[in-house]
Formats: sequence, structure tokens, C-alpha cells
Amino acid sequence: MPKGSSALRTVLTLALSLAGGLLALAAHLPAGLLVGGAFLVSVAAVAGAPALVPGPVRNTAFVLIGMTLGTNVGHDTLSLIGQWPVTLIGLVVELGLIIAVTGLMLNRVFGIDRSTAYLSAFPGHLSFVLGVAAAGYGDPRQVVLIQTIRVMMLTLLVPLVARVMSMHDLVATSNTAPLELVPLIGLIAACVAGGFAFTALRVPAGFVLGSMAVATIGKLVGLYDGAMPWQLSSVSYIIMGALIGSRFAGVRPQELRRGALGGLAATLSAVLIVTGVAATLALLVDMPFGQIWLGLAPGGLEAMGALGIALGYDTAFIAAHHTMRFIVLSFAIPLIARLAQEDRG
Repeated sequence: MPKGSSALRTVLTLALSLAGGLLALAAHLPAGLLVGGAFLVSVAAVAGAPALVPGPVRNTAFVLIGMTLGTNVGHDTLSLIGQWPVTLIGLVVELGLIIAVTGLMLNRVFGIDRSTAYLSAFPGHLSFVLGVAAAGYGDPRQVVLIQTIRVMMLTLLVPLVARVMSMHDLVATSNTAPLELVPLIGLIAACVAGGFAFTALRVPAGFVLGSMAVATIGKLVGLYDGAMPWQLSSVSYIIMGALIGSRFAGVRPQELRRGALGGLAATLSAVLIVTGVAATLALLVDMPFGQIWLGLAPGGLEAMGALGIALGYDTAFIAAHHTMRFIVLSFAIPLIARLAQEDRG
């Protein structure tokens, strides 16, 4: 297919994501549309398929995910915020452990230079990480490969762990009726505006957080009371699966083999640390282990938020903790990257 056929490439990518999602649903996998789509598109991309999810399509999914996160916020959310300081402290501890342990492992065990190793170890904020790498603090291509493998493995792992450990029902259910057409259109318009506003302010994941902020405030103040139609949520899962998988486009099989071990080791290290911290926090607060795990998980807000929706957890909790992770990493990334560079020099 010609490289310039962006529309055809997009349709192909979304079709592959839909096919993978339907197969995963047939296999009764939780969050099947997201997990199956991401897996099939990634395999096809490595095999040479011209996978592509252009910006407008990607941002559409981000707005839908933010809307779903906001409409899923319960009216009792404010009464539960009192428990969040404990888990937020756990989040900061977890981030420090992941960066230190994973960065050291990638450097000492896999022989990756210190700057690249520590940039690859950061659990999230990928656009910022790549910006720092492009400024001369590491190998951007190796960083994106390891980080993409991390997001992919987490997307595949979380629903499977949820099923094995019975952390939650396999299908999220809601007794709330879906929004009627007129308020739905109004909410979509307001959420799109919120997404553009947050993006203009350079807020990380601006379309997700902006649309979620609008939907959350609207629900808590009583402007509407309805759930996101499942059809729109399903569209967001299909696009997100395509987006995650398309990040492997252009990665040659031999290049993937070289980076796979480091990416898998980094993911395993992070998962073990998150699991240990989440298990400890579950003893201190009255929350499901799976919800805490997703709030601390070192994956992107978009992917982890979509999984939280699919698994039926408190979306406000998950979004708040991933937002805090953005803030902490915004200060930590340039500082640690410079320290690693100076140490190497």
C-alpha cells in the first residue's frame, strides 16, 4: 500500500483492531476490544502492515475516554477522597522504586547506557521522555521501543490478572441509563472544548483530562445524570487498541528481538513493584486491590483509564493518581536525565 494512502492505512488499522477485539471478546477476555485490538495490530505492524492512527482519530478516542471516565464518576467520589493521601504517598514511593531499580537493571544487566536506561525506566509521560531523549540525553528509538513494549504488556496483562485473581467482574455493569441524544450531543461539544482548552494549556494528556474534567464537573453539579452509550465506549477501545499497536510500525523483527528482553524485564520489574505497593496499600485503605493497582500502574492514562472503565473501577481515583504521576515525572525526568548524563561524562 502506498505510504501516502493515509486514509486506507487508517481504515486497515482500525479494521485489524476491530477484528482482534472481536476475537478477544469471543475468547471471553476482559476488556477484549482493547486488548485484542492492541495485540493484533502490533503483530501486523511488526510483520510490515502500514499501521496508522492519525492525530484527529487519536484525539477522538481520547475525548471519548475522558467522557467515559467523567460519566462513570460516582456521586460518592467526594466522600472517598479522604483515603487518597495514603495511596498518593504510595504512588510517589512506587515511582522512586521503579525508576531506581529498573534504570539500574537496564544499565548493569542489559548494558544500555545510563541516559537511555533511566529514560526507558520512567513509568509514563512518554512524549516528555522522548523530548528529553531527542535533546541528546539518550537513544530515542531504543527508549520508545522499550516504553511501547511496557505499555503493550501492561494492556495485555492487567485484564488477564483481573480474570485469574478475580479482582473484579469480567464485564463492568451499570444501572444508570445511557444519556439521551440531546444531552449527549451537548456533553460531547463541551468535552471537545475542554480537551482543546487543556491541550492549549500544555496539560499532559490534555484531551483526556480536559474532557474528563468537563464531564466530571457536569455530573457532580447535577447538569446531567446518565451513562456513556456503550457504542461510543466501544469505539474508543477499538481506536486505543489500534493506537497502541500502531506504535510498533516500522520496527523490524530483529530490532524488536533486541529490545524485547529489556522491555519485558523493565515491565516485569515495574509490575512487581506496583503489585507489592498496591498490596500494602490495600491493607491500609478500603479499596479494591485491582483499583489501587490500576491507579499506580506504570501505563499511560489513556490505556489505564480505558482498562479502568472496562473493569468497572472508580475512574476518578485512577485519573487523579495518573495525573499526580504526570506532575511528579515532569520534575523528575529532566533532573534524573541530566544526572545520568553527567555521571556518564
